[in-house]
Amino acid sequence: MERKKVVVIGGGTGSFTVLRGLKNYPLDITAVVTMFDSGGSSGVLRDEFGILPPGDARRCLVALSDGEKEEMLRNLFNYRFNNNGSSLHGHSFGNLFLAALTNIVGNEAQAIKEAGNILNIKGQVLPVSLGKSQLCAELETGEIIEGETHIDIPKHEGSLKIRKVFLKPDVSIYPETEKAIKLADIIIIAPGDLYTSIIPNILVKGVAEALQKSPAKIIYVLNLITKWGETHGFVGSDFAREVLSYISLSRFHSIIYNTHPVPAKLLEAYAAEKKYPVLIDDKLKDYAETLIPADVFSDDDPYLRHDSDKLAAVLANI
Repeated sequence: MERKKVVVIGGGTGSFTVLRGLKNYPLDITAVVTMFDSGGSSGVLRDEFGILPPGDARRCLVALSDGEKEEMLRNLFNYRFNNNGSSLHGHSFGNLFLAALTNIVGNEAQAIKEAGNILNIKGQVLPVSLGKSQLCAELETGEIIEGETHIDIPKHEGSLKIRKVFLKPDVSIYPETEKAIKLADIIIIAPGDLYTSIIPNILVKGVAEALQKSPAKIIYVLNLITKWGETHGFVGSDFAREVLSYISLSRFHSIIYNTHPVPAKLLEAYAAEKKYPVLIDDKLKDYAETLIPADVFSDDDPYLRHDSDKLAAVLANI
């Protein structure tokens, strides 16, 4: 029996969580990752070497790694140098590894493939684009914020709503990514920072069109918490509406949302950062053929995150 083709679109921790669980199922998995990070180790490598930021690709590679040495390779790729005064301070080994591979093989897509072979990943990781671009946001005041990291970690008033995000300059979809989306049976929009991890993928020329034409069921995994500077004050339907508006679709096939209560200690810790659980409102049902309430909360994580195994079990049943 031919394996179902599953495409996961996103970046950061959200994609990592989804992929880490899905790899335990007999699926043909493709992770599509944003390449517009401009902060931290990825941003430094982007500025110094002119390469696309490798951070989100690294996380997806680690999530899909498999085999006897999976744990050691995962720890190695996630290792971050912590030597104040050193030029390596703040860099992750995996980012440096991908930067070196890019210089050796000549482009980022081939470097990601080679890294996948070394990590023995179950599936493939594809950049959404090989074009170099900056993520920009227009606030409700009309002010333009340039650079992913300045949107992600706002220096402006974080309660201001984002009117729209866009890429400068425009870039086009990586051909293999377009093919994967068009051939998919299921497309999963992973949880993650709405305007800096999820929507940037859709902004790439050709992505929205590919999603519109794909016969796949498109499933959206709703975020657990809001984020200051991006989605402050958002309820569930706000997240779904925004993603759909950039794809130019009216509904998802399914939306998965968490039903597990958040522990009081976590609520207090996140409230200190002006982050709050996403409220599930009545309008959410307007944006999906099916709503799937489920306990997908991670009890074992010190952070407020989805549980890889619980979430994968729900996705595998769709």
